[in-house]
Amino acid sequence: MKVEVLYFEGCPNFAPVMEMVRRILEREKIQAEIRAVEVADEKTADSLRFLGSPSVRVDGVDIEPGRENDSPFYGCRTYIVEGKTTGMPPVEWLVAAFHGRGDE
Repeated sequence: MKVEVLYFEGCPNFAPVMEMVRRILEREKIQAEIRAVEVADEKTADSLRFLGSPSVRVDGVDIEPGRENDSPFYGCRTYIVEGKTTGMPPVEWLVAAFHGRGDE
């Protein structure tokens, strides 16, 4: 499994999300390659189909259901969880994405 955390420099949620990804993979005993991918500008955001910082992808698929057709966005990412806006994805989405795509 390949996990990518896409971010831009200065994103306050990047480091906490990287730590969350590592913790969950360790807790769930899932082997994965974890890669931080810096998105430097809007052109790169477009080419990577970046959805804002931080974004987490598992085997190339964003962990947030229903976002695959969204337009790229170079800015801070927000997630809507139980009607509230947050800058980090919920643990449950990460766990589901990690298990939904196998553990190899």
